[in-house]
Amino acid sequence: MEHVAFRAMKDGTREEYDFLGRLEEEWAGGHADRVLAAMTLLDGSMGGYQVSRLTHCLQTATRAERDNADDEMVFAALIHDIGDVLAPRNHAAIAVEIMRPYVREEVTWVTEKHGIFQDYYYGHFVGRDRNAREKYRGHRWFESCAYFCEHWDQAAFDSDYDTRPLEHYAPLVEDILSRPAWRETG
Repeated sequence: MEHVAFRAMKDGTREEYDFLGRLEEEWAGGHADRVLAAMTLLDGSMGGYQVSRLTHCLQTATRAERDNADDEMVFAALIHDIGDVLAPRNHAAIAVEIMRPYVREEVTWVTEKHGIFQDYYYGHFVGRDRNAREKYRGHRWFESCAYFCEHWDQAAFDSDYDTRPLEHYAPLVEDILSRPAWRETG
């Protein structure tokens, strides 16, 4: 079978859906390569900083790795801003949905909230509440997100920092994105 015969999903057969399932599994096998390719798009996004957005993400991951963060947090540090290319006003949501089926809930929470926590460092300069993160004080992962931002994310704009390359993180991305999905995403 080269393609299904149906034009509406309700008209599909078991054989057609088995065929599509095999193709979906093949496609899913390339997930890590597509994420790594998407990361390279950050090299040309939003200027003005001493480093590109890609270098910022690599530097965040390098800092997390050197701080002995676990693999899931290093992965989050690496892709936390991957959405900047397609959703600059809501970039964290893209990263969260990429990682959600493969990592623990703490990692997705930290990634989702990192923008609000980052406002602590500059929000007061751009008309936002630098203390907006305080509404989450008492949450079980508040300190984890504050640490992520203080030690890795907000500090990762240093053009002199010895930053590991994207290729260094390819095995980690492959390992995490090849895990069985632990949760349905749809």
